[in-house]
Amino acid sequence: MKNQSPPDASGPGPRTFHSFLPALAVVLVFTGATNAIQDGGSGARSIDEMRLNMGKMIETQQIISKERNDWTHGKEILQGRLELVRTEIASLEAKIAEAQAGASESTRKREELLAESSRLAAIDAQLKDTVTRMEAELRTLLAQVPQPILTKLDVLIQRIPADPAETRASAAERFQNVLGILNELNRANGDITVEYEVRELADGRPSEVRVLYVGLAQAYYVSASGEAGIGRPTSDGWRWEPSKAIAGDVLTALEIIQGKHTPAFVPLPVHLQ
Repeated sequence: MKNQSPPDASGPGPRTFHSFLPALAVVLVFTGATNAIQDGGSGARSIDEMRLNMGKMIETQQIISKERNDWTHGKEILQGRLELVRTEIASLEAKIAEAQAGASESTRKREELLAESSRLAAIDAQLKDTVTRMEAELRTLLAQVPQPILTKLDVLIQRIPADPAETRASAAERFQNVLGILNELNRANGDITVEYEVRELADGRPSEVRVLYVGLAQAYYVSASGEAGIGRPTSDGWRWEPSKAIAGDVLTALEIIQGKHTPAFVPLPVHLQ
């Protein structure tokens, strides 16, 4: 008996069980046919068995082919699903990275806004302290303002908060109000105005007089009977003193203002502090 050469290592690899099934079926059929010939007397039965075995072999091959096709189709489906899952994972990872970047940016902006808010709060507190001091100084100044001017400024004066800590007005609104009052006072300080007021004369009788205000620092009055006086601002309000000597000069000044007298130099006493 000749020695058989070993199989080529470079040939096809190990075969699966499914690949041996057709060959195995042929061997079984061949074996059955051989046994049928050896039996001799049972030829018809052997042919039937051969047909039956051939049918089973064909059926087995069809089953194997169907399973192979199903497995190939199932593999393609699984690979497609796996690729879809990988795509979804990549998309989710990208969205997560984007969300993290957005969160970091939001955190940075929030920190910037908090810092800006703190800075503005400090500025607002400083402005409130400043306007509170200005309002206090303005109250002292208003005590020295003539009553006719105070009457004109009454609406603005009422806006000065009685308690700065409890007011709902903003610092900007309070600044605007203070500046409005100061502007009116500055305008009045440069004007010469004439007002009709009731003053107590030297004999103690109240009488209507004409008052000549020179800005906010000096005033002169004269009655219809020729009684005159001088008014000056103090920390407690205006102080009025009778002065009969200036009655004629005050009348002349009033007539000049009213256009009843030609312009002229009128000497009136001025008290400067």
